[in-house]
Amino acid sequence: MRWPWQRRRPEPPVVQVTEDQERRWALPRALIVLLSIIAVIATLILLSQVATFVAPVFLGFNLVIAVMPLQQWLLRIGAPKAVAALAAMLTVFAFLIALFWSLYWSVQSLVQELPGYSSEFNQLYRQTLDWLEGFGISQDEALHQLQAAFSPSAITGALTSVLSNAGSALGFLATLAVVIFFLAWDSMQLPERMQRIAATNPGLVRGIDRFASGVQRYWVVATLFGLIVSALDLVALWALGVPLAFVWAVFAFVTNYIPNVGFVIGVIPPTLMALLANGPLNALLTAILFSVINFVMQSLIQPKVAGDAVGVTPATSFLSLLVWAFALGPVGALLALPSTLAVKTLLVDRDPRLSWISQLISSKPEGAARPRLGRAVAPGVGQRQPAAEAAPPEAAAPAQRSRRTGRRRG
Repeated sequence: MRWPWQRRRPEPPVVQVTEDQERRWALPRALIVLLSIIAVIATLILLSQVATFVAPVFLGFNLVIAVMPLQQWLLRIGAPKAVAALAAMLTVFAFLIALFWSLYWSVQSLVQELPGYSSEFNQLYRQTLDWLEGFGISQDEALHQLQAAFSPSAITGALTSVLSNAGSALGFLATLAVVIFFLAWDSMQLPERMQRIAATNPGLVRGIDRFASGVQRYWVVATLFGLIVSALDLVALWALGVPLAFVWAVFAFVTNYIPNVGFVIGVIPPTLMALLANGPLNALLTAILFSVINFVMQSLIQPKVAGDAVGVTPATSFLSLLVWAFALGPVGALLALPSTLAVKTLLVDRDPRLSWISQLISSKPEGAARPRLGRAVAPGVGQRQPAAEAAPPEAAAPAQRSRRTGRRRG
């Protein structure tokens, strides 16, 4: 992303840390590393305690950045700032409404379809009882266990948990809507604010620009992979004859925004429908094929492509899922790469002493001097180059001329 007023400027030179600056550290380096690790862990634990506030704020921040190209395009064609900001805000709200409506539509379709399979359900129930009797569990014992599972106390506890989660979800959505509204309102003055910041700190503006570009590419990649996965699931479910194949393909698209565990949620409804409509073998094939498609695309290929789009390595992309899911909960898994990119832009890239971290986690490390490494890390790096390769052509030509002059004098 590049602001309309912004011109391409050369990157500032990397500040080299001298030995005198290194000696300014009063503590031993090992102790500094240990304290840094403790500080990182304490920060993640603190974030987990305030995740109900941080997660919707950062998600709204990401969504507003994702639609900012639309706002900038409207400004370039002469639309008023208020109209451009309103269009961006309505686009975000339309996206969220479409996602939640798709979830409601999928669940509603399942509820409406299940009563038509009452006879198949009764047959499956009898087959399950016969299967349990083979393990020495009688029908009376099975009914007793079911009654215990569906006792009033158990149902009350389950409803309490569901209502508590529903209240948390409503609070999350309310906070998200308010954050999106105010961020869209503030975005009208964002170019002028960034221009004033660039007058005194252009490096920070370039860092924010790289962060915004990475966030936009991440959401584009996540949406494209969701469409690809849903199309593959539609073909697989249609080939297996699973009812409501299009509904489950849409459901798979929505759950694709939940990294790594989204396909687990998406595989349950089509497997249940395949079990009732076509039998256990078809349900097993549905679960296997659905899981293979979603796991390969979502957990193996997508992190690599999304990491390249954001600018981090696949290993960093996977570890980001674990770290931010711990810190921010399920939403942290969705915002893992943008969160890592924000930390890299605001903390790592701004400190020359931490440039080695940027080189380590970046998918395309920028050019730097070749270090002398051992064979275990990079065999061949640091070895003495041949004379013809070591000296550049411009430096080799005067040396050859001087040798020829010396022979003629001799």
